[in-house]
Amino acid sequence: MTVSDTRPAPNTFAALRDQLTEAAVAFAGAPGAAGDILAGIVDDVDRALSERLEIFPVCHHSPSSGLAMVRRLREKQPSVIYLELCEDMRPLLDELRNCRLPVALQAFATDTADFPPEWAPLSVVAPITESSAEYQAIAYALDTPDVELVLVDRSTDHVFQWAPKADDAPPPETPADGEQPEDDGLHGAAVGIEIGDLRPRFAELEEHLLHHGKVRHWSEWWDQYVEQPLADADYDTYRQVMVMIGSLFRRLRRGSTVEDEDRERYIWTRMREHLAANDIDPARALYVCGAAHAASPVEQFGLESDAPFEITPRSATSWHYGLIPSSHSAIEAQFGLAGGAVSIAAATWAKGLRRGKLQPFQLAGQPGAKKRANKLPLLPTEPETEVADQLSGFLSRPPVLDPLDEAELLEWSVDIVRLARRNGYLASTADAIAIFETSILLAGLRNRARPTPYDFQDAAVTCIEKDRVPGRRDVRRLCEILLGGDRIGQVGYAALPPLARDVLDRLEPLGLDLSKRTLQRALLDLKANPDLRPCSDLLWLLRRLLPQDALRPIMGSRGLGETSIQESWDIGLGKHQRSLVELGYEGVSIEQVLEQRLRRAVAAPDATAAVALGAVEDALVYLRSVRLAGELGNRAVELLAAERTVDDAPVVLRRIRLLLNYFRSTEDGLPPWCERFVTAGYAHYCTLLPTAFADEETGPPQVAAMLGFLFGMENLALSLGCDHTQLELAVLQSHPEAPAKVALLWAARFQLGMLTMAQLRDRCDEMLANPLVLPTVPQYVSGFVQAIDPAPALKPFVVELLSKAFGTLPDTVLLPWLPKLITTLKDQAGDLIPGLVREAGRTFPGALPAVDAFEPPWSVEFSTVATPMAAAPGGPVTELLAAHPAACDALAGLLGIEGGWQEAGPAGNRELTDLLDRFPATAAALAAQLGVSAARS
Repeated sequence: MTVSDTRPAPNTFAALRDQLTEAAVAFAGAPGAAGDILAGIVDDVDRALSERLEIFPVCHHSPSSGLAMVRRLREKQPSVIYLELCEDMRPLLDELRNCRLPVALQAFATDTADFPPEWAPLSVVAPITESSAEYQAIAYALDTPDVELVLVDRSTDHVFQWAPKADDAPPPETPADGEQPEDDGLHGAAVGIEIGDLRPRFAELEEHLLHHGKVRHWSEWWDQYVEQPLADADYDTYRQVMVMIGSLFRRLRRGSTVEDEDRERYIWTRMREHLAANDIDPARALYVCGAAHAASPVEQFGLESDAPFEITPRSATSWHYGLIPSSHSAIEAQFGLAGGAVSIAAATWAKGLRRGKLQPFQLAGQPGAKKRANKLPLLPTEPETEVADQLSGFLSRPPVLDPLDEAELLEWSVDIVRLARRNGYLASTADAIAIFETSILLAGLRNRARPTPYDFQDAAVTCIEKDRVPGRRDVRRLCEILLGGDRIGQVGYAALPPLARDVLDRLEPLGLDLSKRTLQRALLDLKANPDLRPCSDLLWLLRRLLPQDALRPIMGSRGLGETSIQESWDIGLGKHQRSLVELGYEGVSIEQVLEQRLRRAVAAPDATAAVALGAVEDALVYLRSVRLAGELGNRAVELLAAERTVDDAPVVLRRIRLLLNYFRSTEDGLPPWCERFVTAGYAHYCTLLPTAFADEETGPPQVAAMLGFLFGMENLALSLGCDHTQLELAVLQSHPEAPAKVALLWAARFQLGMLTMAQLRDRCDEMLANPLVLPTVPQYVSGFVQAIDPAPALKPFVVELLSKAFGTLPDTVLLPWLPKLITTLKDQAGDLIPGLVREAGRTFPGALPAVDAFEPPWSVEFSTVATPMAAAPGGPVTELLAAHPAACDALAGLLGIEGGWQEAGPAGNRELTDLLDRFPATAAALAAQLGVSAARS
C-alpha cells in the first residue's frame, strides 16, 4: 500500500513568506525583527514538513491533536512510532491496560546520588489521558501487530542532570483563576513531563492575546482560536498551523532554551540510531512530538544531518518506576491550566468523535472503558500528492462561527440549576432562563455565535452565585462537574508494585473494597476475632507511613505496652493510592520500608538523640523488634554524647522516661543501652548545665528538662557509677540572669538541700515587696512552675507564692502584669499547670462556707516563747519523753527549739512541755500510738 506523501513541494510557502514580510514592513515602516520573525516562522513550517521522517506536532491534552492522531493513524498505519517521552519509561506503557485513565507514569528516587540533597526525593511524572494524542499512539502501537513503539526523549535521570542547580528557580505557574479541587495534589511536588507545552513564555504577548480575544485566561483563548478551528481541519492544515504556533511561541520565548535544544539533539540522535540499526524505511515511521520541538533550529534536526551529539551517562541514582493515579485537576494544577480546562477538553474530544464518526484507539482489557475494536480497516491505495499551502487560507479567512445549539445550551442551563439546588443554592427556573440568555449575550459580546463552556460558566456564576457559597463547591466548580467533572484515574491491582499488592492482600479480611476513593469504616473486635490482629498491626504501620488522612483511628490507640481490645478506623487508601505506590519503590514489604526509614533517620547528618529515641519507640511499637531498638538505642547514646546544645532536652526527657517505664515493666528489665544512655546523659547534662543557665538562646523549658533528667534519674545514675558531686558542682557554678532561670536555680538548690524552705520563702517575700522587681514576677513564677517537674515538693510553695501575690499586691500593680503572667504560663509551662491546679484544689477549701474561716497553712506561726516554770510536770507524757530522749531531741529540732533533753534535764525542756500543754489532744493521740496511757497527770 502506498501512503500519500506529506512533504510540500519546493517553494510551496514562498508566496506566504513574501506576504508576511510585506505586512511586517507596512506595520513597522522598515524591515526589522518583525519581518525576520514572520519569515522565520514560514521557514520553520517548510523545514518541518519537508523532513523525510513525518513529524506529527501535538499539544498536551489537546482534543484536536487527539482527533488528528486518530485520523492519521488509520490513514498511514505506521509500523514504527517515535514518541517524545522519557525513554526509560517504556516498560510502564504495557501496564496502562490495567489502569483506568487518567494516570501518570512516574519515576521516583529517594537517594540523590550526584544531585543536591535538598532535591530529594526525586520524582518525575508524565500524565496520560484518553483524549491525548500520545495515548492514541500508545494504544495503536501496543494493540496492533508488528508495530514498534520507541520512546526517544531524554531519560528521567537527564531531566535532573540538565536542570539548573540554583535554588532560586521560579515556582511553577498557577492558574489565573478558578478553584482547584482537593485532588490537585495527586502529583505532589513531582516534575511534570508533557508533550507539547504550547504556552507563550512572553508575558506581553499572552496579555495581548487575552485582551483582544476577550477571554480571561490562556486555556479559553486556546480553546476558541486553536482547538475549535482545528477540530475538523484536514491533516495538512492541522500540521502547518501547529508548527506555525510552535515556531511563533518558540521565537518569542524569553530566557534560555538550552535545555529544549539539548532535548531535541538527544531525540534526533536516538531516532537516527534506531533507524540505522533496524534498517527502517522512514516513510513507515511517525515522530510524535510537541509543536515547539517540531520547529527546532538545532543542527541535529532531520535524518540528513550528521552532526554529532554526545549523550552523557546516567548518574548513580537508583530509579524506581510505576504508575500513580492522576486526575484532570491534578494536571491543571501542575501545568498551570485554568480550572476545568482538561475536563472541557475531554468533553470537546467526545463531541468531536461523535461529529466525525471516529473510532478512537483503546487498549484491550482496560477497565472503565468502552469495548471498541481497534482493528484497522484496509485502505485503498492512494497516489502520491504534493502538500499545498493550507496555512495562507487558514490565516486569511475569518473563523467559522458555529450556529447556536439551543438544545445543548438549554440542557446545560436546566442541569446547572438542578445541581446548584442540590448544593444549597436558592436557584429557580427563572435562573435557568437567565443563564440561557446571559450565555448568548456574553458570546455575542465576545464575537461568538455559539456560547462556549466558558461563556456558560460566566453566565451561571453571574446568575446563581449571589453573595456567598452555601456549600463546599462554588458555581464555577459545579459547572466543571456538569461539563464532564474531574475524572480521577486508578491504577489496577496487576500494575501495582509488590508492596501495594501485599498491603491489599493482608487487609482483605476486613471485607472492604479498598479501591474506592471514599472513606470506609472498619470495625475490629480484636477480643472476639483475634485473627484481625495482623490487620490492626498493618493499619497502624500504614498510619505511621502514609498521610494522616489516609487512615484515621476513631477508637483505639497504639503505644508502648498498649493493646487495644476494639478498634474503629476510617480507611481511604483508594484516595491515597499514589502514596501507597511510592512506598512500593522503597521496599518489598511495609515492615522493611519502616525499618529502612528508621535506620536512615538515625544515620542522617542532622540526626539528634531525640530523633533516635523516637526511632526506638517506633521500632518497639510498630515492629516489636527489640534487636532493632537496641541498635537504634546505641546510636542514641552516641548522638547524645556528641551534642553541644540542649535544644531537644524536653523531648529527650519525655521519651527516655517513657522507654524506661516500658522496659521496667518487661521481664528482661532495662537493656544495656538504656543504662549507658542514663549515665551518658547524667554526665552530659551536668557538664552543660552552667552554660545552659547563662546562655540567652537556651530557654527555661530546656533548663527545666535538664534538671528533670538529672534529679529524676539520679538514683539510677548513681547506682550505675555516676558521682553526685558532679551535679552539686554544676549547680554551684551556675549564675543565670534571666528571672525564670534564677527561679529554676533556686529550685535546684532547694532540691539539693543548699537552700531551705524558709530561705526560699524569704527571697520570694523580698521580691514581692520590691516595686522594681514586680514587672518580672511572672517570669519568676514561670520558672517555679517549670521547676515542679524536677522538684515536685515545690508545688505547695508555688501555690503559696501565687496566693501571696494575689492577696497582698494592690490592683494597680496586679492588673498590669496579670495578662503577662497568663501568657507566660501558657507559653512556657502549659503542660504543668493542671498539676498546679490540683495542688491548689487540695490546699484551698472546696466549699464556699469554709472560705471565711480558711487560714492558709503558710500563715500559721508557732510561738516559740518559753514560759518559766518551777518544775516540769510529771505524768505519762513526761515519762514517754524521758523514755525516748533521741525522738524528743529530733522533734525539738524540727520545731526550732534549741537544747537537748539530756543536757537540760527535766527543767530544761520547759518549752517542749509548754507546747504539749497547749495541745493536749495531740499529745494524747501520740501517746496512744506509742501504747502509753493518754491521761496526763
